[in-house]
Amino acid sequence: MYDENKYLAQSRIVNRYQLAKLHTFESAARHLSFALAAEELCISPSAVSHQINKLEDELGFKLFQRFHRRIELTYNGKNLFSAVKNSLRNLNQEILEITNQEAAGTLTVYAKPSFTQCWLVPKLAEFTRQYPYISLNILSGNEVSNFNRHHIDLAIYFDALRYEEVRYDHLMNETIIPVCSHAYALKQDLYGNVDKLINCTLLHDGQAWGHDSNLEEWKSWANNFSIPFELNDIPKIIFDRSDLAIIAAINHTGIAMGRKQLISKYLETKELVMPFPDMELLCKQRYYILRPQTKYNPKADIFIKWLKRYV
Repeated sequence: MYDENKYLAQSRIVNRYQLAKLHTFESAARHLSFALAAEELCISPSAVSHQINKLEDELGFKLFQRFHRRIELTYNGKNLFSAVKNSLRNLNQEILEITNQEAAGTLTVYAKPSFTQCWLVPKLAEFTRQYPYISLNILSGNEVSNFNRHHIDLAIYFDALRYEEVRYDHLMNETIIPVCSHAYALKQDLYGNVDKLINCTLLHDGQAWGHDSNLEEWKSWANNFSIPFELNDIPKIIFDRSDLAIIAAINHTGIAMGRKQLISKYLETKELVMPFPDMELLCKQRYYILRPQTKYNPKADIFIKWLKRYV
């Protein structure tokens, strides 16, 4: 009488006892060293050798050629190593997909262009390494975006407002301070001489917060430090993005109101300097992460938790 279970047991070449030996074989084949495999597996080299010998006996063919101070894979050993390596890769991939079922699919993120370019984008490579199954869709703009119309999962804004119809998380605070190139600071004799600002060209983001914030960044800073002259009388260039003002400052065009979170790399490389280092102002505006109240997305939780690691 045909016994399917008995037939499968007899025809199964690799059994559960051989799986451990195949693991040992994979390590030895990868290192081409019993000693390094033993170190990786926390067993003795003799135990590695014993397991390989027993596996060869059970399989009926040699896996390694043994020489005095080295080993080499045989033809059959190379084929088996390729099969074991691919099987482990597929197994690890399957486990990763199972454990990351919620961390898969598209996540759409909206943020101001300056924040996106200077702070967010440089960090995204690390996110994709950690969460390869989340496809990010990064949108940027100066407008307050409609979550439903644009299918946005979360947005990052810089302002002092609290929103009633969305969930929000505080991301980080911001400070502002005037910055320029070292050459511009020398030319205008700015180091320690805040009164020399009157001879400079002011560079600033006209949409720093709100749609038309005009000179508000500069004015809030000047009022806090009691700057004794009228900013409206000073030459200026207005941009609709903070990063454009910063690029202009790097290129000796004038002095920009810099946001420390966005310009730290330029200060580190000395492309920008702070001629008045003791005149840094904590903004009442902060970076907020916003998302719809009615829509739960586990990928958004993952992204927010990842973002907060950097603050």
